[in-house]
Amino acid sequence: MEMVMDHKTFEHLVKEKYDSLSSGQKKVAEYLIAQLEEAAFSTAVKIGRKVDVSETTVIRLSYALGFSGFSEMQENIQKQLLKNNSYPHAPSSPESMADIEEERSEYARAVEHDINIMRQTLHQLDMHEIGKIADAFMQADRVLVVGSRASYAAAYWFSIALGTLRENVEVTAPAGDVFEKLCDLTEKSVVFAISFPRYSKETLHVAEGAKEQGVTLISATDRILSPIGRISDYILTTEDANSLAPVMSLLYAVVSAINLKYKDRTRARQQRLEQMYSRHEVYVE
Repeated sequence: MEMVMDHKTFEHLVKEKYDSLSSGQKKVAEYLIAQLEEAAFSTAVKIGRKVDVSETTVIRLSYALGFSGFSEMQENIQKQLLKNNSYPHAPSSPESMADIEEERSEYARAVEHDINIMRQTLHQLDMHEIGKIADAFMQADRVLVVGSRASYAAAYWFSIALGTLRENVEVTAPAGDVFEKLCDLTEKSVVFAISFPRYSKETLHVAEGAKEQGVTLISATDRILSPIGRISDYILTTEDANSLAPVMSLLYAVVSAINLKYKDRTRARQQRLEQMYSRHEVYVE
C-alpha cells in the first residue's frame, strides 16, 4: 500500500476516494489540497479548528484515504512537496539545468507579460465610458454577443455572465444562424462584437449588418482603428490579445460595472435564477 501511495499525489488519492468521504472529511480534504504546505506541518487539532470540524474527523480522513494514521498522511504530503521543489528526473549536467531554468524563465515572462497588459488595461479604463456601456447593455431590448474563431470562448463566457444579469441575451454559434438572429434585432438592441487579430470577416459582416439596421454596436478589440473599432458606437480596448487573460479581465470589468450600477435589478434576476438552479439541480454544489 505504501509503495502505491508514494507514486500518487495527495490530490489523486482524494479524487479516488472523494465520493465515499463524509461531508466533514470532504471539507478537510478540500482545505488540505488548497493549503498543502500548512497541511504538511500543522497538527490535526489546528487543521480541525481551521475547517470547523473535530480532530477526529481529520484523523478519520487519513484512514479513509488508506493511510495508517494522520502522521503517515502528513508524511505523504511532505514527500510530495519535496518532489515539487525539484524535478522528477535530476538534470545530468549544468547544461540541462540551464535548459530547465530557461524554460521556467520563458514561462515566467509569459505570465508577467499578461499581468502587465492587464495592469495597463486597468489603468487606461475610462470609467465614464464603462458606465455608458453598462447603460447600453441594460437598457437594450435584446443583446447579441458575437465572437468568431479564437474570440468565441470570450464571447460565450460574456453571454453567460450577462445572461445572469439581464434577460434576452444570445451568443452566435461558431457557425449557423447568426444572420437569423441579427434579423430579429431592433434599433433598441445591442450587438457586442469581440474581434482581435487576426480579424474574422464573419464578425465584421455581422457588425456591419447591425449598423445598417441602426443597432447599437459595442466592440472589444485591440485598437480604436481596427476594422470593427472604426464602426463601433462604444469601444473597449486591450492592446495584446495573444492571450485570453487581458480580454477576459476587460469583460469582467464590464460585468462588475453593471452589477454595481444596476444591483437591485441584477440581484432580483440572480435570485430567480438561483431558485431555478436549485429546483432543477443544475449545479453539484
